Amino acid sequence: MEPKIITESDALTSAGPWRTIILTGLLAGTLDAVAAIVVSQASPAAVFRFIASGAFGAGQAFSGGDVMIIWGVFFHYIIAFSWTVLFFFLYPAWPLLRKNKYITGLLYGIFVWIIMNRVVIPLSEIAQRPFNLKGALTGMSILMVAIGLPISILTHRYYTRRGIV
Repeated sequence: MEPKIITESDALTSAGPWRTIILTGLLAGTLDAVAAIVVSQASPAAVFRFIASGAFGAGQAFSGGDVMIIWGVFFHYIIAFSWTVLFFFLYPAWPLLRKNKYITGLLYGIFVWIIMNRVVIPLSEIAQRPFNLKGALTGMSILMVAIGLPISILTHRYYTRRGIV
Protein backbone atom coordinates (compact mmCIF):
# COMPACT_ATOMS: atom_id res chain seq x y z
CA MET A 1 0.00 0.00 0.00
CA GLU A 2 1.50 3.31 -1.11
CA PRO A 3 1.27 6.35 1.15
CA LYS A 4 -1.00 9.08 -0.15
CA ILE A 5 0.76 12.27 -1.12
CA ILE A 6 -1.11 15.28 0.22
CA THR A 7 -1.05 18.20 -2.17
CA GLU A 8 -1.40 21.87 -1.22
CA SER A 9 -4.95 21.77 -2.60
CA ASP A 10 -5.79 18.78 -0.37
CA ALA A 11 -4.32 20.54 2.67
CA LEU A 12 -6.36 23.66 2.04
CA THR A 13 -9.56 21.72 1.50
CA SER A 14 -9.07 19.52 4.56
CA ALA A 15 -8.34 22.56 6.71
CA GLY A 16 -11.72 23.94 5.72
CA PRO A 17 -12.24 27.65 5.48
CA TRP A 18 -10.35 28.60 8.63
CA ARG A 19 -6.99 29.20 6.96
CA THR A 20 -8.61 31.63 4.54
CA ILE A 21 -10.63 33.28 7.32
CA ILE A 22 -7.54 33.77 9.50
CA LEU A 23 -5.42 35.17 6.67
CA THR A 24 -8.24 37.42 5.47
CA GLY A 25 -8.93 38.69 8.99
CA LEU A 26 -5.22 39.39 9.51
CA LEU A 27 -5.00 41.25 6.20
CA ALA A 28 -8.15 43.31 6.77
CA GLY A 29 -7.23 44.09 10.38
CA THR A 30 -3.71 45.12 9.41
CA LEU A 31 -4.87 47.31 6.51
CA ASP A 32 -7.41 48.99 8.79
CA ALA A 33 -4.85 49.55 11.55
CA VAL A 34 -2.28 51.03 9.17
CA ALA A 35 -4.92 53.31 7.64
CA ALA A 36 -6.04 54.47 11.10
CA ILE A 37 -2.44 55.24 12.08
CA VAL A 38 -1.70 57.11 8.84
CA VAL A 39 -4.95 59.10 8.75
CA SER A 40 -4.94 60.00 12.45
CA GLN A 41 -1.20 60.77 12.38
CA ALA A 42 -1.06 59.17 15.82
CA SER A 43 1.39 56.60 17.04
CA PRO A 44 0.40 52.93 16.83
CA ALA A 45 0.40 52.89 20.64
CA ALA A 46 -2.10 55.76 20.79
CA VAL A 47 -4.38 54.12 18.20
CA PHE A 48 -4.44 50.81 20.05
CA ARG A 49 -4.92 52.53 23.43
CA PHE A 50 -7.90 54.33 21.90
CA ILE A 51 -9.33 50.98 20.82
CA ALA A 52 -8.75 49.59 24.31
CA SER A 53 -10.58 52.61 25.73
CA GLY A 54 -13.76 51.16 24.27
CA ALA A 55 -13.66 48.47 26.94
CA PHE A 56 -11.62 50.08 29.71
CA GLY A 57 -12.42 53.79 29.38
CA ALA A 58 -9.96 56.49 28.35
CA GLY A 59 -8.50 56.99 31.81
CA GLN A 60 -7.44 53.38 32.26
CA ALA A 61 -6.49 52.78 28.62
CA PHE A 62 -4.17 55.78 28.39
CA SER A 63 -2.59 55.34 31.82
CA GLY A 64 -2.64 51.55 32.07
CA GLY A 65 0.78 50.81 30.63
CA ASP A 66 1.73 48.67 27.66
CA VAL A 67 -0.85 46.02 28.53
CA MET A 68 -3.51 48.41 27.21
CA ILE A 69 -1.77 48.47 23.82
CA ILE A 70 -1.93 44.67 23.77
CA TRP A 71 -5.63 44.78 24.67
CA GLY A 72 -6.19 47.29 21.86
CA VAL A 73 -4.46 45.03 19.33
CA PHE A 74 -6.47 42.07 20.61
CA PHE A 75 -9.81 43.90 20.36
CA HIS A 76 -8.92 45.32 16.95
CA TYR A 77 -8.20 41.92 15.44
CA ILE A 78 -11.17 40.24 17.15
CA ILE A 79 -13.39 42.84 15.49
CA ALA A 80 -11.70 42.33 12.09
CA PHE A 81 -12.07 38.55 12.42
CA SER A 82 -15.71 38.93 13.43
CA TRP A 83 -16.50 40.90 10.28
CA THR A 84 -14.56 38.36 8.23
CA VAL A 85 -16.40 35.37 9.71
CA LEU A 86 -19.79 37.04 9.29
CA PHE A 87 -19.20 37.75 5.60
CA PHE A 88 -17.54 34.41 4.93
CA PHE A 89 -20.52 32.43 6.17
CA LEU A 90 -23.18 34.75 4.70
CA TYR A 91 -21.55 34.66 1.26
CA PRO A 92 -22.72 31.21 0.09
CA ALA A 93 -26.16 31.66 1.67
CA TRP A 94 -26.99 35.05 0.16
CA PRO A 95 -26.71 35.09 -3.66
CA LEU A 96 -26.85 38.90 -3.79
CA LEU A 97 -23.33 39.00 -2.28
CA ARG A 98 -21.97 37.12 -5.29
CA LYS A 99 -23.21 39.55 -7.98
CA ASN A 100 -20.06 41.72 -8.06
CA LYS A 101 -17.27 41.17 -5.54
CA TYR A 102 -16.03 44.77 -5.80
CA ILE A 103 -19.36 46.50 -5.31
CA THR A 104 -20.23 43.98 -2.60
CA GLY A 105 -16.95 44.73 -0.82
CA LEU A 106 -17.48 48.48 -0.97
CA LEU A 107 -21.05 48.13 0.31
CA TYR A 108 -19.88 45.77 3.07
CA GLY A 109 -17.37 48.41 4.17
CA ILE A 110 -20.21 50.94 4.44
CA PHE A 111 -22.27 48.41 6.40
CA VAL A 112 -19.35 47.81 8.78
CA TRP A 113 -18.93 51.57 9.28
CA ILE A 114 -22.63 52.01 10.06
CA ILE A 115 -22.71 49.18 12.62
CA MET A 116 -19.42 50.21 14.24
CA ASN A 117 -20.34 53.90 14.48
CA ARG A 118 -24.03 53.64 15.22
CA VAL A 119 -24.10 50.53 17.42
CA VAL A 120 -20.71 49.31 18.69
CA ILE A 121 -19.01 52.60 19.57
CA PRO A 122 -22.10 54.10 21.25
CA LEU A 123 -22.30 50.97 23.42
CA SER A 124 -18.62 51.24 24.34
CA GLU A 125 -16.78 53.47 26.79
CA ILE A 126 -15.53 55.74 24.00
CA ALA A 127 -16.68 59.32 24.52
CA GLN A 128 -19.31 60.36 22.01
CA ARG A 129 -18.29 63.06 19.57
CA PRO A 130 -20.55 65.22 17.42
CA PHE A 131 -21.09 63.97 13.88
CA ASN A 132 -18.46 65.21 11.43
CA LEU A 133 -19.16 64.58 7.74
CA LYS A 134 -15.51 64.69 6.66
CA GLY A 135 -14.49 62.27 9.43
CA ALA A 136 -17.41 59.98 8.62
CA LEU A 137 -16.54 59.87 4.92
CA THR A 138 -12.87 59.25 5.73
CA GLY A 139 -13.69 56.45 8.16
CA MET A 140 -16.20 54.93 5.77
CA SER A 141 -13.68 55.04 2.91
CA ILE A 142 -11.07 53.30 5.05
CA LEU A 143 -13.47 50.50 5.95
CA MET A 144 -14.60 50.13 2.34
CA VAL A 145 -11.01 49.66 1.14
CA ALA A 146 -9.34 48.01 4.14
CA ILE A 147 -12.16 45.76 5.37
CA GLY A 148 -14.88 45.40 2.72
CA LEU A 149 -12.82 44.85 -0.41
CA PRO A 150 -10.26 42.36 0.94
CA ILE A 151 -12.93 40.34 2.72
CA SER A 152 -15.17 40.24 -0.35
CA ILE A 153 -12.39 39.49 -2.84
CA LEU A 154 -10.73 36.75 -0.77
CA THR A 155 -14.05 35.16 0.19
CA HIS A 156 -15.09 35.13 -3.47
CA ARG A 157 -11.76 33.57 -4.42
CA TYR A 158 -12.09 30.86 -1.74
CA TYR A 159 -15.58 29.79 -2.81
CA THR A 160 -14.90 30.09 -6.55
CA ARG A 161 -11.77 27.91 -6.36
CA ARG A 162 -13.74 25.21 -4.60
CA GLY A 163 -16.70 25.45 -6.95
CA ILE A 164 -19.00 25.96 -3.97
CA VAL A 165 -20.91 28.94 -5.36
